[in-house]
Amino acid sequence: MKNKLLIFSGNSNKKLAGDICKFLGVKLGDASVGIFSDGEIRVKINENVRGHDVFVVQSTSYPSNDYLMELLILIDALKRASAQRITAVLPYFGYARQDRKDQPRVPITAKLVANLLTTAGTNRVLTIDLHAGQIQGFFDIPLDHLFAFTIFMDYLKKLKLDKKLVIVSPDVGSIKTARAYAKRLKCGLAIVDKRRVNDETAEVMHIMGEVKGKHAVIVDDMVATAGSLVEAVDAIKKEGALDVHAAISHPVLCGPAIERIKKSLLQELVVTDTIPIPKEKKIDRIKVLSVAPLLGEAIKRIHSEESVSVLFS
Repeated sequence: MKNKLLIFSGNSNKKLAGDICKFLGVKLGDASVGIFSDGEIRVKINENVRGHDVFVVQSTSYPSNDYLMELLILIDALKRASAQRITAVLPYFGYARQDRKDQPRVPITAKLVANLLTTAGTNRVLTIDLHAGQIQGFFDIPLDHLFAFTIFMDYLKKLKLDKKLVIVSPDVGSIKTARAYAKRLKCGLAIVDKRRVNDETAEVMHIMGEVKGKHAVIVDDMVATAGSLVEAVDAIKKEGALDVHAAISHPVLCGPAIERIKKSLLQELVVTDTIPIPKEKKIDRIKVLSVAPLLGEAIKRIHSEESVSVLFS
């Protein structure tokens, strides 16, 4: 029997999974994912997966616990149905911010999630823009870590900001990513020096680098409450930037995020569809780019045992 490529999805990324299937020219796998009357998640695989190469597309975004359990139960069902290889495709890896013990008596939940995925029966993981690179080391199975910067760079080039462009890192932790953008776009680099007040609030101290008279583009992996983003935008504008754009991979957009963005001086927020944006949070200032071609190409290469590293350049 020929080893077929099959793609299934939980409820968090149905549209993205469908777009990946269109890119690959395959049908989305038939699975029922719902809940029993007592709230327990119910999963049934409605087609034969025995001996096949299966990819499960599911972001563990809000409600993160529900979507994580859906993913784990889907993987368990596929394993028990004798799938040959199961790859968990997590466009957005939830719990990634809990990647270290930064305080006494706190968990490393990102490692726990990695253990859960492996124990459930995952053979491989495919994800985009992890919040912290060291999370790759939390897995004892192969993990392919893709980057959305190629998608963003194509879009930024279309804006034709030319020589007045400067890439801005919102904090020290994002310098490597910002430097990669600046190098490929052949433009300047600036860094926002901020101090975190608590888990949800950060205070901008000053801007390192030249932004005056420039089109500034803030690059980061996720935007949650948008507090840090809006603070950075205000600080950059005060330093004399012509305008401020942001290219951020994962639109978590929780709490007061939308209201903050509406009231801010941010020209445009460009994100990807790793997390679907609810209708009530869609505003004109947010532009969504699709990662379906990137994930689709990676899935095709993994299935055919070709190199995935060419997608990193």
